[in-house]
Amino acid sequence: MPKNLFQRMIFAFITVVITVHAYVFYSLYVINGATFMQLTSAPSVIAAINAMGGVSVFGTPVPIWAVVLIEFAFAYTLECVMGSPCSIRLVRRVFKPDSIHPVIFETAIIITTVGLMCPAMSFIAAFMYYPYGAQTFNMWTLLANWLKLVCYNLPFAFFSQLLFIQPLVRTLFKAIFRPRKRSDSDKRRDETTSSAAQ
Repeated sequence: MPKNLFQRMIFAFITVVITVHAYVFYSLYVINGATFMQLTSAPSVIAAINAMGGVSVFGTPVPIWAVVLIEFAFAYTLECVMGSPCSIRLVRRVFKPDSIHPVIFETAIIITTVGLMCPAMSFIAAFMYYPYGAQTFNMWTLLANWLKLVCYNLPFAFFSQLLFIQPLVRTLFKAIFRPRKRSDSDKRRDETTSSAAQ
């Protein structure tokens, strides 16, 4: 897939843009949506978030777009520094890319990346969404929140990355970096130019 550093950065960018939006939706709507609506008696999740003044990040309410940007910054940095390089290195220790089917090799990379990124991003999220205003900071509460987030996020991460996000990212990446095929008119023009030059 990506052949150089620039392509790896673009691949990571596309992956993180899609993934962060999926996870913010999953976290706010699927996991916490009913709780938000119950707390505020709002008719919808977005109305509940607006009634709360936003999503509490580091103890300060921020709008949803800010949550997306903050999570994007953390996820993109982690993906470039740890997720992608470490997962490829770990998979190459087990499988030789030339002696295994590419689908199996890519699937192993996806699973390894999920295994690295999900606990790391869940730990960052445990810090971000810790109830700072409600109580004094407690390390056991942080660890319990982290474990809860890993339990919520790992199945979603595994299936969404394997079945939806990575196939979409690979399709988009191939569309962007596919070598352009020469059309018949380009070939005729080249032949005309070369015969005119002779």
